[in-house]
Amino acid sequence: MSSLASQLAQIAANSRSTLNTKVLKAAHSKSLIFEPRVAATQTYPEIYSICLEGFEELCNLDSRFTKFAQSLWSQQSQEADRTQMSAAENAALDKHVEAFLHLCGSRLRLMPAIKAIEWLIRRFRVHEFNTAALIATFLPYHTIPAFVTLLSILPANIPKEYRFLDPYIRSLTAPPRAAIVQQATNRPELLTAISQYTLDSCKYQMEYPGLISFWGGVMVEATNGLLDKYRSGRRSIQIENDNALMQQLGPVLSDAMVMKSAPGLQIASYMVVTILAAKGGLADNALTAFMDQLVHGWTPETMRPGLVTLCIISQHRSAKQLSARVTKALLKVPEVTSVMDEIGKNHRVDKLANGLALALVDRLYKKGDVRSLPVVNSLLLGNVLREKQIKVVYKSLLVAAHRINDQVDQDGAIRKELGTILVSLSQAGGEVGDIVRATIDEVDFDIDALELTLGASIRPKLAVEDAPEAAAEDHTPKVDKDAEVAQNFEKLSKLKPQTASCFAEEPLDLLEELYSLFLSVAANESNLQKFDEAPVLSRPQAPTKLFYASFYMRLWCGSLPTLAKVAALDRVKNLLKDEEFAKLDFQAVVPYAIVALSDPAKKVRRAAAELVTVLGSFYETKPSKARRVWGSEGLYAKNTAVNWLDFDATKSLIHSVLIPSLEESLLHEDHILAALTNALESSKSKDGDKKQLSHSTRLAIFKFLSSHVVGTPLIAVKLRLLQPLNQIKSISGTSRTDLLLPLLQWWARLSEAEAQQLLAREAVDEASVNNAIVDVVVANNEAGLRLIFELINDSHVVTRHGLVQSLFGRIQKIWSSMKAETQFSTARALLTLSQAVHPTSSEPDVVATEATDVLHKVELTTAILLDFLESLYDDIKKATEKPATKRRRVGSSEKSVDTQSPADVSASLNKATFVLELVQESEPAKHPELLPSLFTTLSELQHLRTVVGSELGYLQSLVLSSLLAMMPAYKDSKELTIDPAAGHGDILASCIQRSSSPTVINAALLLVASLARTAPDVVLHSVMPIFTFMGSSVLKQADDYSAHVVNQTVKEVIPPLIETFRKSRRNLVASTAELLTSFVVAYEHIPSHRKQDLFITLIENLGPEDFLFAVLAMFVDKYGATDNMLAFTTQIIGSFSVEIQLQTLIKHLELISDIFKPKPVLSAALLTKVNSNSEQDIVKLATKQLTLLPKLLVNRRLRHEISGLAEKDDMESVKIRELYAQLLEGVLTLAGTVKPKKDTLHIRCGEALSNLLNLLSIAEFIKSVEALLDRPNVTLRQKVLRALERRVDSEGIHNPKSREALLAFLPQLTAVIRESDDMSYKHTAVNCVDKIAEKYGKKDLDAVAAAAATIAGDSCLGQPSQELRVMALLCLASLVDVLQDAIVPVLPIAIPKALGCLEESIKSEKPDGALHNAAYAFMAALAQHIPYMISGAYLGRLLVCSNASAAAGLDDECRASRADCLQFVAKLIEGKVLFTALEKNWANAASSGYSALEEYLHVLGTALDKHPKSSIAKNTTLFTGIFLNAFDLRRSGVLSSTQELEKIELLINETSLKMIYKLNDAAFRPMFSHLMEWSTTGLPKSDPAGKAQRQVSTYGFLQHFFENLKSIVTSYASYIIDSAVKILSTPLTGDEVLKTLRSRVLRTLTKCFEHDQDGFWQAPAHFNTVAPVLVEQFGHAASADNCTEDLVLAVVELATAADSKEHHKEINSALLKHLRSEQAAVRLAVIKCEQELTARLGEEWLQSLPEMLPFISELQDDDDEVVERENRRWIVGIEETLGESLDNMLQ
Repeated sequence: MSSLASQLAQIAANSRSTLNTKVLKAAHSKSLIFEPRVAATQTYPEIYSICLEGFEELCNLDSRFTKFAQSLWSQQSQEADRTQMSAAENAALDKHVEAFLHLCGSRLRLMPAIKAIEWLIRRFRVHEFNTAALIATFLPYHTIPAFVTLLSILPANIPKEYRFLDPYIRSLTAPPRAAIVQQATNRPELLTAISQYTLDSCKYQMEYPGLISFWGGVMVEATNGLLDKYRSGRRSIQIENDNALMQQLGPVLSDAMVMKSAPGLQIASYMVVTILAAKGGLADNALTAFMDQLVHGWTPETMRPGLVTLCIISQHRSAKQLSARVTKALLKVPEVTSVMDEIGKNHRVDKLANGLALALVDRLYKKGDVRSLPVVNSLLLGNVLREKQIKVVYKSLLVAAHRINDQVDQDGAIRKELGTILVSLSQAGGEVGDIVRATIDEVDFDIDALELTLGASIRPKLAVEDAPEAAAEDHTPKVDKDAEVAQNFEKLSKLKPQTASCFAEEPLDLLEELYSLFLSVAANESNLQKFDEAPVLSRPQAPTKLFYASFYMRLWCGSLPTLAKVAALDRVKNLLKDEEFAKLDFQAVVPYAIVALSDPAKKVRRAAAELVTVLGSFYETKPSKARRVWGSEGLYAKNTAVNWLDFDATKSLIHSVLIPSLEESLLHEDHILAALTNALESSKSKDGDKKQLSHSTRLAIFKFLSSHVVGTPLIAVKLRLLQPLNQIKSISGTSRTDLLLPLLQWWARLSEAEAQQLLAREAVDEASVNNAIVDVVVANNEAGLRLIFELINDSHVVTRHGLVQSLFGRIQKIWSSMKAETQFSTARALLTLSQAVHPTSSEPDVVATEATDVLHKVELTTAILLDFLESLYDDIKKATEKPATKRRRVGSSEKSVDTQSPADVSASLNKATFVLELVQESEPAKHPELLPSLFTTLSELQHLRTVVGSELGYLQSLVLSSLLAMMPAYKDSKELTIDPAAGHGDILASCIQRSSSPTVINAALLLVASLARTAPDVVLHSVMPIFTFMGSSVLKQADDYSAHVVNQTVKEVIPPLIETFRKSRRNLVASTAELLTSFVVAYEHIPSHRKQDLFITLIENLGPEDFLFAVLAMFVDKYGATDNMLAFTTQIIGSFSVEIQLQTLIKHLELISDIFKPKPVLSAALLTKVNSNSEQDIVKLATKQLTLLPKLLVNRRLRHEISGLAEKDDMESVKIRELYAQLLEGVLTLAGTVKPKKDTLHIRCGEALSNLLNLLSIAEFIKSVEALLDRPNVTLRQKVLRALERRVDSEGIHNPKSREALLAFLPQLTAVIRESDDMSYKHTAVNCVDKIAEKYGKKDLDAVAAAAATIAGDSCLGQPSQELRVMALLCLASLVDVLQDAIVPVLPIAIPKALGCLEESIKSEKPDGALHNAAYAFMAALAQHIPYMISGAYLGRLLVCSNASAAAGLDDECRASRADCLQFVAKLIEGKVLFTALEKNWANAASSGYSALEEYLHVLGTALDKHPKSSIAKNTTLFTGIFLNAFDLRRSGVLSSTQELEKIELLINETSLKMIYKLNDAAFRPMFSHLMEWSTTGLPKSDPAGKAQRQVSTYGFLQHFFENLKSIVTSYASYIIDSAVKILSTPLTGDEVLKTLRSRVLRTLTKCFEHDQDGFWQAPAHFNTVAPVLVEQFGHAASADNCTEDLVLAVVELATAADSKEHHKEINSALLKHLRSEQAAVRLAVIKCEQELTARLGEEWLQSLPEMLPFISELQDDDDEVVERENRRWIVGIEETLGESLDNMLQ
């Protein structure tokens, strides 16, 4: 092929346009919906109209499709041709197409989407122009059939990335997911294509979950595969592979992670990144980049999955801080630490938390971002970091504390916060605290010193600023710390000495200043000593003055640095060591020492222990003289009485409680408080080596500490000391409430501002203080409870919400310890408070809220709840009763509504709601005594709802749910009873009927159900209205709870109700008609998914054996026998056992029968009321029911279970057989009843019977109906046999059990035929025998033969009944097929009777077609299976009957049956017997007329076709006789119609050829010779006319003979030459017979000449004999009986056959002589012959032209115009042949 040719071929292959119609048709046939042959015939308008429907449905589903209406779906789109569009137009169209495909992707499982894409394929050829986009759209659905269809229409050259689909395109199978994943792993372009399509869909917001799931799954598996693929043992190659992988996946993942509009895509990309991080071994920079990109794109919706991904990435990243972007993003996460803690339950988060903490610490000291400190603190205290990580983060905090300078932290706030966190962490408990403390020990770092240092850098600045102006001095020069300390001491020295106790008077400014100065010097011992000696402290006057010691006591109880507290404790300890203090009693220090011993800092507790030890030395020996108690005067504020201890009590406290606990107190801060509690709780020693405290001592200590708690102004001290004191209820009758109630009064008197100021000063939690102070009130203390309620009612106290909450919390806490009377009174008070209304307040009333909360949380007794319910009655009555004194007059146009004000009604409703909620929450089952009150409340609510105009559904639900909860208690306890006369059932009925709330109705119904089970007498008399209402309300609900309610109601209420009806002795079903109607009417409103279960439950509880039929009948009666209703009722009945189903069907039949009774009873109660006199209405009503019956008989369960009867033989199976027989009898009886009514009813009965018969196996069926066959009723027995007959029809032929059963039943049927006198019964029995024998007879020939003998005998076939004889013959025909040779003994009886029946059927005045056909069927069966039994006599008789039948002109069915039989006869009966019978029958057939002859010849032809050559050859004599008789038919004149005669002769000729084909030359030539001899000499000379007619028939055969056998039989012409010449030489007489004969002779010769291939006619002997005679015939052309046309054809064929110049010249010379004949007709005939010869032989014939020219020239001037014209035509023919003009020759 040349270069240009190859280029052109390539262009043609890639071109999408072609002029090849086949290619265009194939392209047009590509379709997603239609078969190619259908699609090829569709026009674009047809396709557009179909697909437009799909597009419009898509527009209804998603309005985004509408934008394509003007482009892809415009009317002009029908004319679009992409092959004619420009590149720009195609590109614009591609955008529309791809956008449409993206949008269609989510709906490819819907037919509208497939239709829409069909238009794109058919019109825009998107499968060729947009192949990639189309495949990408369908690829997520690669498992559905539509994808395989798509593969079938794709072009040969699909895009490279999808080439992997080629094998699936060839095999038209769906590619498995594994193949797609494998290709995505090995072919980057495929993964890129899928990813790009997904990203584009998300970009256009056209994604859908299936696409995201598909992409995510493929991406994850492909990434996993790529990681395995790129795995290498060499580091350099691994790095290259990692870079290649990141280049391939990085851009896709980067885009996906920031696709905020597609959260699903983001989460899927997180999965891929997780795989990369976990398995890829990527470098930190790559992982960090992924983390940055992830947080850059996450949204609130994807934040949590993103956090999980960050955790996983971090685990595979080095342990270093996070990037700034990730850190900022994490800080924006709400409650990030709690979220991490939650994630940590399933994933490791330690590295992410560690990196975040390090990054936040870095931000802290570099940028001063103090917001990060709480997060770091939470991370450290949480359970997210490991031990090493906690140490690293804490060390980084320590480093940050040192690095922070004034440039970053100008005001010191950061360092203060950091110092606080560091100290709190060092003092933290648990594992974290241990790790932090171990860290401090490891780095040998004094955290207390650091904290003090941090504090020192802050507090002096705040303390020494005297005026705001100083703070404004921005340019004040900085002084060094020594100068600053000196300046502070100078200022300290100027302060006025103080003597008063720091607890009595609180000079806050002075104390704050002293604290600051103390902190600045506490780290330096010399400075600290100098501070201690300051005049303001009055150190020398410490024994008598209280300021010095109280200052330090107050200092160590405050929230100061640890070292400051230690220094303060040391100052006081050193003070007590002074001899001047030995004479004083320093028990006032003990409470504060206890506070120090419970300090969180261990150093403080150690210093406190030393102080207590020193104190203990004061109380070792009792002094002779009582010591003065230090602080006994003026320690606290005036009017504050302190209960001081005596020496013994003080000694016991110190030596028996405190000092023994010092060692353990150092280990744990709470130990000292616990030890103090244990010492005060009991006088019994818990440790044998400890001295026990007496009651008086414990009481003294109790009072002592309580008085200090009341007196001290320090909230922290109160709080710490209250911890042990609040554990002591009372000592020796003195409760803590008696001692500490003043504390509560004092605290409650403070305003909100004052309290907050105190709390802020000491940095104490308000809730802890409130709870501790309120806890001083113990249960059953009237004064304490009274105070609580006084405070609650105090408007001043109410403003302090926290205190109010604590007060109510205390009530709740002590509730269980209250006495019953106290609980009752308290509950009443709380109820009153809960209902308090403050209309002036816009905020919720905290008192009412808290009171409500308490009542909800405490356990209320039955008495309290009863009291609450009774309190409701008065309120509801007030709201519902009309005021007696405030009636107003209204006009006629107004309605008089005298009710309470809306506020009162609202208050009543609120209270009722609250009380009923309390009852419900109090576990009503524990308070069954509330039942009467709750019913009363429910009744009152019915009245209240009429006033309010509201449903009050919630209130009613509360009451009902509470009542329902009590029911089990009443059921389980015989002591609890419900009064039936109380009217509870009526209340519930009213509630159900009047309510529109599904919740209320459901609850009420459940209660009715429960009552019916517990106390049926209460509700049964009210049930019917309830069920009636259920049908229009609760049954309509679609939720599961409503379904449960209905089921429970039905299960509990129906059974006792039915039992009641049974006792009434009324018709059970009729009594429940109203109940059934309520459910049936509600059917159409019941949600579809609940219908079946609901009605099954209903029927089961009614009793299916009694009610199932009624429900089914009512359904069909109400809703008609629609497909849906029939399916539903079938499902219902299929849910029950076989026995119940059969009983139901029997009762359903009884119901139908009841319809036709003059006075129906049951049907009148259950079904639609109809006019009993209107037969049309009755038929309509019965039709519905009879339509249902067949459907019920084919339900799956019935068929399945009843099929197992054969395996059983127990009582159950016997019962089912009895029911089956009863049902069958009922169906048969009903069929007889309805038959006179209307055909429709009878048809329905037939369907039911058919389905019923197919239920049982045939064996079981026979067992079931045996009893029916013994009944005396012949009609019934006949119907049963007919049913059996139908059953046999449907039975499988290969079922052995059926075969055995039916064959075993044959003797019984035979007995029926033999013994019964009823012809119809016999007929049915014979039919049954026929059916059985036809299917199974070959398995038991003896039984069938016996039946055949009976049928062929006088008791059946010999009976006069026409129908019986017909059936018998048909049956015998079947039995012949079955028995074959085994039936031979029966045939001598059967055949004569059958032929007799056949003759009778024809000879009767009115031919009997049925008997005729049956007889032929029997004879056909014999001919087919045992033809040798049809002897010559039988055959002759059969042929005679057939002739008569044919002549009788019977209908088509008779003709067909006769023809079938004769065909078998012709084919299968032995040849000699058959041909002999046919020869003998010719005369009868001929005399019977055309139809008989035609049938005869067909039989003969068939016999010739089917019998072998040998058989034909043996019977040539018979055939000779048959055909000679046939050829003599014309002469015999039996057929008067020429047309019929010609048809018969043609049929004879064709038949004769069939014979000839099977004979050889040796066999046929004598027959042929005999035929010719017979035709010429077979008749006497006196009968020339007969001879001529015989020759006409013979030459008709000869023409047919030579025409069909052609050259094979040319030699046979020698037998006809003499005869033909003689006939042609005979003078013309005008006889039509002779004319016909001459014509047939010429035609015979023509066919003989035409097919001569052996030169037969060239032989002079043959040519010279025939040629002259033929040419001489032109002389007769002018006569009336000439055959010119046949003659011309004969001469032309002879000239052609005699192919020699001499023969041509001889013929031509003889013809030319006739041209000078005087007769124009002769000349004309010769000219036409010459024309034909010239045209046929051409130049070969024109060799004699010179001889012709004179004659031609003479004819140019012929007298006859026709001759002259034909001559010119001859000349033209010659000129055309020669190619030259004859003009010169003719001149």
